[in-house]
Amino acid sequence: MAQHRSDCTILANGVKMPWLGLGVWKAEDGAEVEQAVRSALHAGYRSIDTAAIYGNEVGVGKAIQNSEIPREEIFLTTKVWNAEQGFESTLAAFEESRKKLDVEIIDLYLVHWPVRGKYKETWKALEKLYKEGWVRAIGVSNFQVHHLQDLIEDSEWKPMVNQVEFHPYLIQKELRDYCQQQQIQLEAWSPLMQGKVVEEPTIVQLAEKYGKTPAQIVIRWDLQHGVVTIPKSIKEHRIKENADVFDFELTTQDMELLDSLNRNQRFGPDPDNFNF
Repeated sequence: MAQHRSDCTILANGVKMPWLGLGVWKAEDGAEVEQAVRSALHAGYRSIDTAAIYGNEVGVGKAIQNSEIPREEIFLTTKVWNAEQGFESTLAAFEESRKKLDVEIIDLYLVHWPVRGKYKETWKALEKLYKEGWVRAIGVSNFQVHHLQDLIEDSEWKPMVNQVEFHPYLIQKELRDYCQQQQIQLEAWSPLMQGKVVEEPTIVQLAEKYGKTPAQIVIRWDLQHGVVTIPKSIKEHRIKENADVFDFELTTQDMELLDSLNRNQRFGPDPDNFNF
């Protein structure tokens, strides 16, 4: 289990991926995202998660280039957007992301959503990029069990990561179990329920019990479940705080208590019914 903010999980292909990363969804390109990435790297984060649709790849790239941390020590994720899905268009989108990020190789490239009729072709493009060494690992985002089964059926490689909405109101047990069986690393987006963790009495009580913030309780819960976590923030103190989760452990009882909050509630779109 993760004991330090630079600790890594090992993906099915042997690549190391940090358990904790910074998500930059909604961070504005330019000064805002650059400052957030800088703060995170300074606080010991070694993983940054962006996406083409976030419109901030340029800023993320700049912050990485300008940091004193060697590029090979930073795990960088980006994603192909829905409108670009398909074989050739994905290859072009990847090239575009690579230029904006100003990097030679991307550590993890994800299919952002399971666009019906498109994601298999998109995956073939990711396999090609992986085979040619442009990406160190490939995966998907927002895929349910049936999407994964469908994809794996005629793929050369299984996704190495599946990044999904995951928090105490949406514990996705079936998906988590399936990913574990298939050696697909689960990763949580919106782990803090878009800020709603501070409104859940059970989480607040546990925060008081452990002398931690509600956000730290939930991030710790993720890590103890073996789920990679990328809380997003643009505030330096919050970025530091979110990483301060390696000096305590939740009891089995408290883990179960958090699991029992599940109500299959999404704050983001449903992967089976999205239209973008």
